[in-house]
Amino acid sequence: MASTSSQTPSSSAPNSTPRWDVFLSFRGLDTRHNFTSHLYAALDRHGVGTFKDDPELRSGEVISDALLMAIRKSRSYIVVFSENYASSPWCLDELVEINNCRETFSRLVVPVFYNIDPKDVRHQTGSFKDAFKKHEIRFSGDVEKVNKWRLALTEVANLSGKHVSENR
Repeated sequence: MASTSSQTPSSSAPNSTPRWDVFLSFRGLDTRHNFTSHLYAALDRHGVGTFKDDPELRSGEVISDALLMAIRKSRSYIVVFSENYASSPWCLDELVEINNCRETFSRLVVPVFYNIDPKDVRHQTGSFKDAFKKHEIRFSGDVEKVNKWRLALTEVANLSGKHVSENR
């Protein structure tokens, strides 16, 4: 989910299209005002051009072309999985595009499991199972979309990542 950093995005030439160093994907409800804001500030302090969500970028429930372009123009991704990540179709659409870029362009994706067991993400158990029950009803006419979300969650959660809890 995404807003522009105060950092100027990196680019290979002065007139080329900006390319973000990192795109942060996270569920704002869970982590915007704690873990993700601290991570963003640390990246910014180190001069890392970071794209982070801004609620004003959202218009409706369909992921915007501008956000998809930001994902495609990013060199790497940090996906902060949290309890309610899978409840957001927006987050899941981001994740599918991030995973496509990982596969197509060999881009780095670092999963962070914030107060969530990685196996809940991989196997869609716990809160992820509950979220998918709702998605299966809501998107019953688009089984392919739900299956893409499941596959992206499994593939990204299988990558080497970090497990973080509030008390660490």
